[in-house]
Amino acid sequence: MYRSEDRGTANHGWLQAKHSFSFGNFYNPNLMHFGVLRVLNDDIVAPSMGFGTHPHDNMEIITIPLHGALAHKDSMGHSSVIKAGEIQVMSAGTGIQHSEFNALDDQSINLLQIWLFPNKRNVTPRYDQQQLNTEEMHNNWSQVLSPSADDQGVWIHQDAWFHMGEFDENTESSYQLKNPANGLYVFVIEGGVAIEGLELGKRDAVGITEAATIPFRFSEKSKVLLMEVPMS
Repeated sequence: MYRSEDRGTANHGWLQAKHSFSFGNFYNPNLMHFGVLRVLNDDIVAPSMGFGTHPHDNMEIITIPLHGALAHKDSMGHSSVIKAGEIQVMSAGTGIQHSEFNALDDQSINLLQIWLFPNKRNVTPRYDQQQLNTEEMHNNWSQVLSPSADDQGVWIHQDAWFHMGEFDENTESSYQLKNPANGLYVFVIEGGVAIEGLELGKRDAVGITEAATIPFRFSEKSKVLLMEVPMS
């Protein structure tokens, strides 16, 4: 169980960041990763500000804007704007440089940036972004990421599946793991969720292992991200 207030905090003025796992100046030996899930940052970026050009390699990087729009440029020649309701993925592979800035000059942007260790090293770098099917998310788990380019959502070099759902108050659902050997990291974006008596609120999280099917009950209108990942 990971309470929202237990996350690491970074205040850079233009950037207000919450770190679910050790990152930057935040270090907690008990919060290094959950399986191959290495980074889950909840960032608020001031208008027109952002991250200048910087390198990555051998990491699968997923960005999900929650509010606002993010301007992206990279060394592969991509230049795009990723908006709330979309998802972006980069396979850094052999190496990539990119920059990310708030595309708006009158309001902050809130985004999730997620890093997963890949199951293949030194792959050719790649980039993709897609619109999320928000209608399908209503009282349902909508797949937004998988290991297969032929499957729904973006794909990465890892045996991981991400789902998002937006649930009404007093509804129930369940999630069945694609691979029972995987773990499930549940991150509550908004609302309130109960999992077998465990109560989670806004920005709380829990990592679940050794379970094939997980039941959910939503005590209020909720938005939740599920990240099913290998544990090794």
